[in-house]
Amino acid sequence: MSTSYTRRGFLGLTSAAALGAGLSACTGGGTSTSSGGSSEGASNNLRLFTYEGDETIGLLKAQVKKFDQQAGTTTTVDSLPGSGAAVYPDKLRTELLGGKGPDIWRIWGGQIGAPFAKAKQAMDLSKYYDKFGWNDSVNKQAIDGMTFEGVKSGLPFTSLGLGAWYNKSLFAKAGVSAPPKTYAELEEVNDKLVAVGVTPLGTGGKYGWHIMRLYEYLLEHTAGPELHDKLLTGDESWDRPEVVEAFTLFKKWQDKKWLPQGALGLDPSDAEPWYVQGKAAYTICGTWTEAGAILPAKKDPAGFGNFELPTDKEPLRHSGFVEGYMINAKSGNPDKAAELIDFLAKPESQKALQITASTVKGAEPDPKALPLSAEWADKAGDHPFYTIQDQAFPKKEADQYFSVQSDLLQGKMTPDAAAKKMQEVISAWAKS
Repeated sequence: MSTSYTRRGFLGLTSAAALGAGLSACTGGGTSTSSGGSSEGASNNLRLFTYEGDETIGLLKAQVKKFDQQAGTTTTVDSLPGSGAAVYPDKLRTELLGGKGPDIWRIWGGQIGAPFAKAKQAMDLSKYYDKFGWNDSVNKQAIDGMTFEGVKSGLPFTSLGLGAWYNKSLFAKAGVSAPPKTYAELEEVNDKLVAVGVTPLGTGGKYGWHIMRLYEYLLEHTAGPELHDKLLTGDESWDRPEVVEAFTLFKKWQDKKWLPQGALGLDPSDAEPWYVQGKAAYTICGTWTEAGAILPAKKDPAGFGNFELPTDKEPLRHSGFVEGYMINAKSGNPDKAAELIDFLAKPESQKALQITASTVKGAEPDPKALPLSAEWADKAGDHPFYTIQDQAFPKKEADQYFSVQSDLLQGKMTPDAAAKKMQEVISAWAKS
């Protein structure tokens, strides 16, 4: 499990972070041995499972079709957009256990990707790293994020850092001329926005993971980098003043109306782009929002900005994670699957996919096409980040964590009780 990484120029996300529904019939894996041997005589039918949103699934399918034409393969692309890590990993796990999993799947790093590696459902890709030169063409820290117990189980293609993305006109309406530099200043900005009838933070609590971005930021502010990392690994108790303080601030954000009314019931895919639509002043997300929300709305990027949320701690860190592809250990054609991943990881493919935070050298965001993404990479690319919390914990513990957040905001649990409950959750995980 990772703590903080430093990544130059690779922070953000693809334009495909919003997720929704649909699963097609299986056409791929399940016919070869787990050794991933020669593809001679193997099936040229592949299946790729992903969670691309409707905005970008067409871009992926176009690149896959281009590969198929060159490689003589037929690849089915299935996507399950909509609920992020709350649903997608379980769907994937069910398929794999049923023996009809995809040849290739997209997945997050950390404790979301780790179970597939530890269960040996994902191939060891070491030989393909050597064959295709991925050790040299892909950011090393990102590779570490998909390496489990020394095994390179995935190829990362995005390295993602989250910050605050804001609407400059709404800040100006509230008399705010520049982003806040301290946590106290951020609270002042929130009050000024509420005073002029503007909701500060656009976030949705449905599924738990989006509103979590606020809590993890508050915990970084109250606990600081060293303690925060130890809390995520279970090396320090959550039943402590710094955690209680973070939960207290979390509730404060709701009580002061710095969150949307009924935030817990809001879908993240609806709430996140509110800052573009003028319904909220800012959101907490990555560079995917420029390609996925600002440009599709035909808005001028100059009307928006981004900044790192101030923590009052050194070093200044933000939340981050990696995403990549894994290959089914039982794929009917692992060599062709690896060729497809290598094709998608070429700089020209990454650019065609409009990936705004590629780990691939030569695929950095174009300042002319994606000025805000390039700006974020320049000013935040050298800063370390802490593991986003829904990757830091396995799904069971993450779901319990989301429940604690919900109960706290609904008034069913005090900040002190929330800290104690989280310690029970993390302690049970650490012992297991």
